[in-house]
Amino acid sequence: MNNYDALKCSGKKVIFMERLRVDNISKTFIISKRQQKALELPSREKTAINDISFHIQSGEVFGLLGPNGAGKTTTMRIIASLIKPDSGNVYLNDIDVVSNPGLIRSKLAFLTTDLKLDLKSDANSLYDFFSDLYHISSEQCRRKIEELFGIFGIDKFADTKIAKLSQGMRQKVSIALSVIHDPPFVIFDEPTNGLDVVASRDVRDFIFRLKNEGKCVIISTHIFDLVEKLCDKAAMIIDGKLIVQGNLEDIMQGRPLEEAFYDYYKENHKF
Repeated sequence: MNNYDALKCSGKKVIFMERLRVDNISKTFIISKRQQKALELPSREKTAINDISFHIQSGEVFGLLGPNGAGKTTTMRIIASLIKPDSGNVYLNDIDVVSNPGLIRSKLAFLTTDLKLDLKSDANSLYDFFSDLYHISSEQCRRKIEELFGIFGIDKFADTKIAKLSQGMRQKVSIALSVIHDPPFVIFDEPTNGLDVVASRDVRDFIFRLKNEGKCVIISTHIFDLVEKLCDKAAMIIDGKLIVQGNLEDIMQGRPLEEAFYDYYKENHKF
C-alpha cells in the first residue's frame, strides 16, 4: 500500500497527500574557457538556475517548460538528488532531499534522456536487475512486471535484445523500469521524445494512469499539446529563472499555451 491509499484513523478514512516542495534552489557550474567564449560570459561561472520554487501534491501533473539550456534538467536532477543545489532545498513530504539522497531515490522515479539501456540485455533481464536493486520481493516483482508489460505491450518482446527493439519500445521499457518500485514521486524528462503518434499516446495514457493513482508527476517537454492535455499546473524557466507558474488557465489567459510561452519568452529572454 502506498501513501496515497486510504488510512484508517478513528474509524474514518483519511487520505495522506504526498507533497513535493522546491524551495529557492540555485545552482552555478564552472564551465570551460571555450564555453565561456561561446556564451560571451565575463567569467567561467554559469548560473544554471536561480531561486526556483514550486510545489505539487498527490494526483497532480506538473509541466516544466523552457527552451534548451534554460535550467529544466538541472532542476529535475536536484529534485532527484543527483546533484546538490548551491542554496535552497527540496522536500518530499518532510524529507530533506539534500541530506537523504538514498531514501529519496527509493521514493522517486527519474526518467532522463541520458538513460542508456544495455543493448545486449532484454527487458526480462533488466527488470530482474532493477528488482534486486530496489529490494523488491519476487512476488511483488512478478505482479509489477505483469502489470507494466501488459500496459506497454512489452510482454511480446520481453526476451528480445534491446538492440533489436524500436525506439518507441525502448522508451516504453525505460519508463516501465523507472517505476518498477512503485514510487509516489515521478519525474519524466521528455517522455515522448522521438516517439511516433501511437507510442506517444501510450506514454500519455500511462501518465494519466499515474495521476489517477495519486502520484506526484513532473514532466519536462517541448510539446505544448502534451502539457495542455496532461498538466494541472506548469512553470516556465527562462535563462535559469522561474518566470511564471500556476494553473494552466492562469498561465494561458485565453491563449494557446505555445503562444503564451513565446510571449513570456520574448518578454524575459536576454537577446
